[in-house]
Amino acid sequence: MSGAATQAVRWEAEAAAAALAGRQAGFSALMEGHRDAVFRMVRGHLGNEADALDVTQESFVAAFLALRRYDPARPFRGWILRIALNKCHDWARRRKVRRFFAFALPIEAATGLVDPAPSPEETLSSQRAVERIHAAVAALPDALKEPLLLCAVEGLSQEEAAAILGISRKAVETRIYRARQKLSFLSEG
Repeated sequence: MSGAATQAVRWEAEAAAAALAGRQAGFSALMEGHRDAVFRMVRGHLGNEADALDVTQESFVAAFLALRRYDPARPFRGWILRIALNKCHDWARRRKVRRFFAFALPIEAATGLVDPAPSPEETLSSQRAVERIHAAVAALPDALKEPLLLCAVEGLSQEEAAAILGISRKAVETRIYRARQKLSFLSEG
């Protein structure tokens, strides 16, 4: 690790120790230092800003509850991003179940369901383009999406992404290549 990375890990370890000692400022500092990265990664995974806010909050609650299991010798960012990825997977499973039950409702009950997608009149052209990109990334299989988000969006090295995902650096490289290929096909079509 570089000197700056070692210093960041040391600061994170001190903030985690403060949080474990009951000082709110410790966890607040960790949250402020990483919430944007977590939100970006989650939004990229889910493709929806409102859901991403909920999952980001769930991720930090889970991190706070599991803080005793955090290894202060390792970067907090990797640990919280792994928690966030797990929360994204949980959210996707819950969404499938909700979708199943939503279709099982009687037709009279379904008339109150609203399409959450914004109408074209409400969305500016640049916002629509951003949404298409988020949707295309969110539609990627998790095995391709996760390395892409960690490296391209969060700026982690392939080695760091490999450690978070529990795969080799070469697997990260291959999966990012395949994700970019799939996204380029989407932009052509």
